[in-house]
Amino acid sequence: MPELDAALPKQTRIRAWESAPDLTARPNREDLPPVPDRIHRRWDRFVRLMGHEGVLRLLSSHVTIFGLGGVGSYVAEALARSAVGRMTLVDFDDVCLTNVNRQLQAFPGTVGQSKAALLAERVRAIHPEAWVDPVQAFYDASTSAALLTPRPDFVVDAIDNVTSKILLLETCLTQGIPVISITGAGARLDPTQIRVDDLSRTKVDPLARVLRKELVRRGYGNDGEMGLPVVYSEEEVRAPEVPEWDLDKGFQCICPHREDSPHACEKRRVIYGTATFMTAAFAMAASSVVVRRLSQLPTATG
Repeated sequence: MPELDAALPKQTRIRAWESAPDLTARPNREDLPPVPDRIHRRWDRFVRLMGHEGVLRLLSSHVTIFGLGGVGSYVAEALARSAVGRMTLVDFDDVCLTNVNRQLQAFPGTVGQSKAALLAERVRAIHPEAWVDPVQAFYDASTSAALLTPRPDFVVDAIDNVTSKILLLETCLTQGIPVISITGAGARLDPTQIRVDDLSRTKVDPLARVLRKELVRRGYGNDGEMGLPVVYSEEEVRAPEVPEWDLDKGFQCICPHREDSPHACEKRRVIYGTATFMTAAFAMAASSVVVRRLSQLPTATG
């Protein structure tokens, strides 16, 4: 087994991949439980910052987060601790041992379990009145409409797959759904170089360059401003070091259920290194924009 050859603990298959979840019975907005009309005292310090009306708006807001890895998991926690009352959490993947260094739901004991389900449990523990909907599914053209139901007030794009990422951003722009996108949080070490700006004004980041080119090709941003805030870094990408266990046999994926995964790491051209202080910093920057927009406080990006 690759896990043993790499001198890493063997992962336990807690559940096998089955067919994609049934997405035909998604709730409508009006089907969601009523929003509390009173603010719980746990939000005391937040009310003192955001104001009573601002927190009430957050309690009634619905955010859908696509991708619950090193960035998306921290976004979910930040929004849960910021009184966002309705969340849809979307990720097709299960926890892998290599996620432990940067994903909130990843522990040695949760390997093989659904990232979405684990994170939903964490969000409910923080915000018991919240409506949280974990969905273990891959975002593509066949699932797009269902995964954007109920229609969210804001979308956070923390997807790794470039094809899915472009489709999600194009869909949100076309349908007028507010969205913020996270570009490359990996291969970097300096959180002071993280920026939030319109995609049209990003610099250095290779993923942002690809997104800009593809969206312009689809007719967005031809006049300059794209109306798409992104979190990106102006730090140059660091080439990955080769771990000792890869020296003889090359890269060895140890992810559970990798043979059935639509985005297995074995299919990637390169695996960059990551650090939690970077993924979390990207997430906090994105969460700040979401919270300020939903509470109707001004943001630096408009």
